[in-house]
Amino acid sequence: MAPLKFLEQRYPFIDSNFRTFCGAHGIFSVEDFLLYDTHNLAVSAAQEPTSARLKQGITQVLASIETLHQPWLNGTEMLDDSVQHKHILSTGCQCIDVFLEGGFRGGHLTELVGPSSSGKTQVCLLIATNVAKSSGKVMFLDTSNSFSPKRVAEFVNQTSDHSTRKVKRTLEHIMSNIVCYSVFDIFTMFDVVHQLRRTLRSLGLQGEVANY
Repeated sequence: MAPLKFLEQRYPFIDSNFRTFCGAHGIFSVEDFLLYDTHNLAVSAAQEPTSARLKQGITQVLASIETLHQPWLNGTEMLDDSVQHKHILSTGCQCIDVFLEGGFRGGHLTELVGPSSSGKTQVCLLIATNVAKSSGKVMFLDTSNSFSPKRVAEFVNQTSDHSTRKVKRTLEHIMSNIVCYSVFDIFTMFDVVHQLRRTLRSLGLQGEVANY
């Protein structure tokens, strides 16, 4: 979840003084806040010279969390929402698609877990290739210099029976739809994600991509 500093623009009580107070308790993000006992935090705030403002900050963080909650839905509403709004993205591998009941679902986080050299990166590259080929843009956040254009080209060649010229055009199309960012720490990742959100907002596209 986002660092607390990203909430300041919307919630003015979450200022540098409030973040310093939270930092003294090991709270640097909304996730840290959720894991902390807010009652104990409020007790600690009451002992500070700026207790009233700190308590307002706690209230505003809780309010921001509430706004992130999706409304309650019954089973019928969830089914309708899934059919109408959730996109399913094929991974390009039939076995994985079957396991995921069709592929990746928009709005869901899918985690690949396995030991070193078990093929996690290869699966990600295959998925990126397939989605970029058929559906649209892919943002690849590379944490270990593992993105390989050569491997993407190999996937294209393996799945294509067309002429060399057509394969080249397909590869160019796929590579133009993949944007790769090198991110070596959590803070850079947050910066990239929030910059993407701001860009989509400025283009008026946030609603369209909310399910991805």
